Formats: sequence, structure tokens, C-alpha cells
Amino acid sequence: MVTSYRGFTRFNQQRNNQMNGSSSSSLPPNKTLLDVIKSLEGVSTEIVDRSKTIFFPGDPAERVYLIRRGAVRLSRVYETGEEITVALLRENSLFGVLSLLTGHRSDRFYHAVAFTRVELVAAPATSVRNAIEQDASVGLLLLQGLSSRVLQTETMIETLTHRDMSSRLASFLLVLCRDFGVPGEKGVTIDLRLSHQAIAEAIGSTRVTITRLLGELKASSLLAIDRKKITIYDPIALAKRFN
Repeated sequence: MVTSYRGFTRFNQQRNNQMNGSSSSSLPPNKTLLDVIKSLEGVSTEIVDRSKTIFFPGDPAERVYLIRRGAVRLSRVYETGEEITVALLRENSLFGVLSLLTGHRSDRFYHAVAFTRVELVAAPATSVRNAIEQDASVGLLLLQGLSSRVLQTETMIETLTHRDMSSRLASFLLVLCRDFGVPGEKGVTIDLRLSHQAIAEAIGSTRVTITRLLGELKASSLLAIDRKKITIYDPIALAKRFN
């Protein structure tokens, strides 16, 4: 069954609230996580094309990343070769923080791939740790970013627990509506150009299956697809369809 999305009509407001890292009154005025990361020593901006790897499991965890534009897919690769999506991160999401948590050089155990073409701000982990030590408000901003990341991971895990692929796809589309949706006259448009292959990889399916299931949803007047952008006419109706 698809997870129930209470208060779904407020998703855009929730999305904006999550993206405003400086909302707490205890923080310096107008200070955002992006401002902090950009001000650090050794920071750089990276452009990564869609489907390209940002880092592999086993790579040294030496840099922390913040997404300025686009979406990043994080996954775990198991010894069997199976790869499971654990989060689909949007703009202003923080990732690659393992070295901050361990406090010493360690290896990555996630696979980070550009789900769309992305622009990233990357900073050395040592610079981030120094900033936290010098200013406690930096640590609070990072904690807010990590809290949002944990929520995204939990939601993705719930999505992938659906054994029925139709329910899994519907749940995934609702997650995309919440995190990347733009309301319009016809419904909610997911502001990502999504290939059937990309969706299949994200939820552990095949391109052929996703093409068939999207066709069924389209025939049921639950969604439309135009230039790889999906519009959900009524997210609540989509959720109820698979409850």
C-alpha cells in the first residue's frame, strides 16, 4: 500500500520551509548553509552530468557536498551486486558527511550519482569541522541539513518496501511530487526530466516495466507526461488508488 500523505496540499510550503536553513531565530540573520559552505577554505563548485558518479563506495570521505541545482541519488551497493536507493536529494541538501561523523579519514559506503544534471558546492571535511569548532551556529545549520536528509532516507525506505511494483512506482511519484513538485492549473508537475530508465533504477525495476505502468496510469487519467516531465493531476487520488 502507498504511504498516506496527510496534509499533502501543504507540501510546497513544507518544501520551502525545509529549504530555508536560516529559519531559526538563534542563528545569525540571513545566514544559510550555502553561505557557510561557500565561505570555507578550499571550497569548489562542480557540475556533474546526469547519470555520472559523484563518488563510489570505497572512495575516501574527504569532502562534504551541498546541492545547488538538480537532484542526487544515493544508494547502497551490497555484496550480491544489488543496488538499493536510500535517498533522492534535492536542492540545498547536504551529503557526503561521513568524515564529519567519524572524525577521521574513512571510506564511503554510499554510491552518489547525479539523478539530473547537478551543480554542487564541495568543501573539504577539515574546513567544515574547523568552522563548527569556531561557530556553534554552523553546527546547528549542519544538523538541520542532516535532519532533512534522514527524513528523505526514511521516506525512500518506505517507498521501496512495497513489493507490488505498481504501488512502489506510485509511492515514488508521490515522493517526487512532495520534494520536486510545482503546482499548476492541471495538477502538480515534477520539476525533473525523468527517463523511464532513471525511474527504474531508482526503485529497482526495469525500463520495460516502468513504461508499461506509466502507460496504465496515463490511461487512467492520473498523470500526463510531456518532454519527460510528469504531471500528477491529483496526488491524493493517486495515493488512494493504491491504498
